[in-house]
Amino acid sequence: MSASTPARTLVLGGARSGKSAHAEGLVDADESVSYVATSRRDPADAEWTERIAAHVARRPAHWTTVEAAAPDSLITALRGASPDGPTLLVDDLATWLTGALDDAGAWERDPAALRQVDAHCAALADATAACAARLVLVSAEVGLGIVPATRSGRLFRDRLGELNARLAERCDEVLLLVAGVPLRLR
Repeated sequence: MSASTPARTLVLGGARSGKSAHAEGLVDADESVSYVATSRRDPADAEWTERIAAHVARRPAHWTTVEAAAPDSLITALRGASPDGPTLLVDDLATWLTGALDDAGAWERDPAALRQVDAHCAALADATAACAARLVLVSAEVGLGIVPATRSGRLFRDRLGELNARLAERCDEVLLLVAGVPLRLR
């Protein structure tokens, strides 16, 4: 990583905005990268499997993939990173948060379950700040649209907005992709 390369970058964007491809383009083609995949595979969901395959197909063959769908596994990956190790590219935090909400059983807004999710989010923010490797995070920006009609939709939107704000505070660079165009927020 050169002196001018941000140590921690957060790339935000809406659905199909190009945020993942842009984040991948922030890394030099010959750079060593650990792609930290946060989505959970569901063999019964062919469309989701196709989306994952499309992401894999566009990445350079020399990148390694680290599966980190469980909340603690992403935090551990960030904490265990070395300054001499590969760049970590985490894609994406919306699927990570969905898994954290699922694992805690928080969709019905149980206070104890929400505290568990909050603890994971706080630990992720701390691990982001302490990550010794170059780090590129990808997350959905869901707060620019309408208020979701469902309680679970509002919970997800609110929690992801809070997580994105926490992570933006800890990142050197924050980008927002709108219609495929990156806007530098910081």
